[in-house]
Amino acid sequence: MNYEIFRRTEYLIGSSGLEKLSGSTVAVFGLGGVGSYAVEALARAGVGTLIIVDYDTVDITNINRQLHALNSTVGRFKTDLTASRLREINPGLVVYARQLRFSPETAAEIFNGKGIDFIIDAIDDVENKAALITESVNRGLAIVSAMGAGNKLDPTSFKVASIWKTSVCPLARVMRKRLRAAGITSDIPVVYSTECPRQIATGTGGKQVPGSISFVPPVAGFILAAYVVDKLLSLDIFSDM
Repeated sequence: MNYEIFRRTEYLIGSSGLEKLSGSTVAVFGLGGVGSYAVEALARAGVGTLIIVDYDTVDITNINRQLHALNSTVGRFKTDLTASRLREINPGLVVYARQLRFSPETAAEIFNGKGIDFIIDAIDDVENKAALITESVNRGLAIVSAMGAGNKLDPTSFKVASIWKTSVCPLARVMRKRLRAAGITSDIPVVYSTECPRQIATGTGGKQVPGSISFVPPVAGFILAAYVVDKLLSLDIFSDM
């Protein structure tokens, strides 16, 4: 690791903290408006190994909120763009880019043989989001999950709590039901918003599409990254669930 890159971070967490982060492996599932910012924050904090998982390409509608989305990157795979960007930040960073959709069928391919210290769930798909949390719990892996950041305008409304203690967030409500059905009863830390969702816009063909804005999803991503760093370093910034 080039410690000069992280000199200002060392002033804050010390050389032992940097060593701990450098030796840690974090997997980030979903590289959208939340996940793209979370994974970059981890790289800039000094995490030494990152596993990034996403199946999608950049769409023009991603430009308003996703870190890798530019007019010049439309149509390119998010994993490729993100891996390249992360290596520019820290050439010593180890990045495993997995261009696939997480599901129970792909879980073994992602997890087997990798010593993962923490997982960030920034998946949008409800079914596979529940599957990722279930798989992580069953494997004894630490995880923090992002709840809904769409249809929100207040970035100051995010909180961290056990999923069983959340309120207002419609996605958290659905996830509680899914996790109970899967037999998951343990406390799962989540980042969620207490802001009531705004009216859902209607896209083409009558399909409901959530609205988004540039300054809300990134905040959720930064909180996810902060939570992971807090737990890896035992800083106790975030209280136990």
